[in-house]
Amino acid sequence: MWWIVMLVGLTAATASCHGMPLPVVRPETVGMSSERLRQVDGLIQQAIANQDIPGAVLLVARKDKVVWRKAYGNSQLVPTVEPMREDAIFDLASITKPVATASAVMLLVERGQIRLNDPVRLYIPEFTRYVGPSNKPSEDARIYHLLTHTSGLPPYTNADTAAAVLGRPCDPEQLALYIARLPKIAPPGKEFHYSCLGFITLAAIVKRVTGEPFERFVRENLFEPLGMRDTGFLPPKEKLDRVVPTEVIEGKPLRGVVHDPLARLQGGVSGNAGLFSTADDLLRFSLMLLHEGELDGVRIFSPLTVRKMTSVYPEVAFAGRGLGWDVASDYSSNGGELFPSSGFGHTGYTGTSLWIDRETQTVVILLANRVHPVDDGSVVRLRSQIANVVAGAIIEP
Repeated sequence: MWWIVMLVGLTAATASCHGMPLPVVRPETVGMSSERLRQVDGLIQQAIANQDIPGAVLLVARKDKVVWRKAYGNSQLVPTVEPMREDAIFDLASITKPVATASAVMLLVERGQIRLNDPVRLYIPEFTRYVGPSNKPSEDARIYHLLTHTSGLPPYTNADTAAAVLGRPCDPEQLALYIARLPKIAPPGKEFHYSCLGFITLAAIVKRVTGEPFERFVRENLFEPLGMRDTGFLPPKEKLDRVVPTEVIEGKPLRGVVHDPLARLQGGVSGNAGLFSTADDLLRFSLMLLHEGELDGVRIFSPLTVRKMTSVYPEVAFAGRGLGWDVASDYSSNGGELFPSSGFGHTGYTGTSLWIDRETQTVVILLANRVHPVDDGSVVRLRSQIANVVAGAIIEP
């Protein structure tokens, strides 16, 4: 019997080191109840029956072990029906913000190339200040304001209006300047307004500081070292059969083309959206964070950096946000209502979500395509229900 245990352990270690999916173990192995965890099946199947989503992939892990990996429903409904697969590649939408953009910024902070307290105008001099009723300009917005959605930037801007000025596709640098000149809606550090524009700005700053294309920087410094083989912008043709389509636009589903209009305007690479990935790749990123910045002997961040990123940032604690990560804001329903207050995560407009809990060492990844074939599905309630079932299945510390 000992050799079976050793073989399973060696298989798991080999898979982890090479970026291959970890094998599934019985939930009881890590103090969870199989019977309780199975309740996720009915929740997801009901969401499919209600036409909230056509399909999904759910992955649950605890203490470095995968206890649930399952594909549900279909990845595509039109023009033909295609079943969902466990290795499906999803348009992550706003999960791009913490996984790619905030991570890139924090790498530069660790290297001394950016300070969180630096004014945004240090990198983009055109970045205007908020001007209130008194006509007196506010103080400068800082890098940490962009990361916590407290910069005063509006949530979004119309992509067609921007394209009329900048062309289509547009230069990301020019879009960043366009955004910099937009009127601000609040003084920095005073109000929380979830803003895609702030993360487009951050990606432009990363490019200016490094002198490298944003896509290349995150690929070479984050995804390749972590063995995230199916993660990146602009999925290659050979992987398109695994890419989950999103909304039908101009008569056909977007497949391998980012759903977000501003990211699409930039050719598919953006700081707010555009990243594609699988559940297993996101697990690798999550485990790196749970291991305080290191996975399989590869260190990405220092433990102090991970703590800073994934805890409520004290200067703007009212926002309930970490640096790129959601901790306790109104957007954090994907963490459910039972996990302790040690978690963090993010969601994506297309139906994706990720929640990581430090205290219980648990990861919940739910990837769905709620915007296919039309943008009228919903996963807000489902995300919270799934998190509650997973937390309720934890019966031992």
